[in-house]
Amino acid sequence: QMTSKLKRVAVAQLCSSADLTKNLKVVKELIFEAIQKKADVVFLPEASDYLSQNPLHSRYLAQKSPKFIRQLQSSITDLVRDNSRNIDVSIGVHLPPSEQDLLEGNDRVRNVLLYIDHEGKILQEYQKLHLFDVDVPNGPILKESKSVQPGKAIPDIIESPLGKLGSAICYDIRFPEFSLKLRSMGAEILCFPSAFTTKTGEAHWELLGRARAVDTQCYVLMPGQVGMHDLSDPEWEKQSHMSALEKSSRRESWGHSMVIDPWGKIIAHADPSTVGPQLILADLDRELLQEIRNKMPLWNQRRDDLFH
Repeated sequence: QMTSKLKRVAVAQLCSSADLTKNLKVVKELIFEAIQKKADVVFLPEASDYLSQNPLHSRYLAQKSPKFIRQLQSSITDLVRDNSRNIDVSIGVHLPPSEQDLLEGNDRVRNVLLYIDHEGKILQEYQKLHLFDVDVPNGPILKESKSVQPGKAIPDIIESPLGKLGSAICYDIRFPEFSLKLRSMGAEILCFPSAFTTKTGEAHWELLGRARAVDTQCYVLMPGQVGMHDLSDPEWEKQSHMSALEKSSRRESWGHSMVIDPWGKIIAHADPSTVGPQLILADLDRELLQEIRNKMPLWNQRRDDLFH
């Protein structure tokens, strides 16, 4: 439960590659920085473990994700012990298909958001519900469903040190009914770890975040991938006999990570001139949240008799 005193959140921005070892090192450095800056929880973007060239490459890399996650869990407990300060971690990663998936002939990976507490325990594994299958005007054609299987369940609200947290991932932000549902379930904070394209990011990223904050009267946390991703992977390219022609080793993400208050005001924003990993901090004020909800009691005024 949020007490009246402020709670500090850290939102991380980074640029994942196809190299999980390198990516883990960056993630650990950001968690360490968040502890130094006295954050209660740190939020990292979607696909913090890796970004891939194509669906085959993603399936190959997802086999390495469980090890990435285990190493991350033990790093969290080490960092917490060494710095005598608790921190929880929300991070977007991939998981390989389960045994059950494979039995059903489904070999697509899972795009998940893990909530890991300061003891290294995974408290939640939310699987992305809405997949990005879009032909971006004057931009790339992206079909996430070719490599990723959609989730089947709305995630529970997490009792985090910051308050009641609702989990979502990237493209989920475009579906207001999801955010409204999370608010109805008790959320005070919504997070949208993302890897937005530069095209859609420039057009809608800030707009969507502020709209969801105003819709739900929640704090909105938006950790984003940023910059040009190096997706080269010599080991995989060699064993899958990729010709130089077939390699799609460039991809760019929008960045502009931010924290938005329940009135729709941006209270922290990543520095757009910084290319590398960075951390932004904000203090969340439960009294402000309650005041906004009390003065404009949307959830008492909803016409659930008509809209349901």
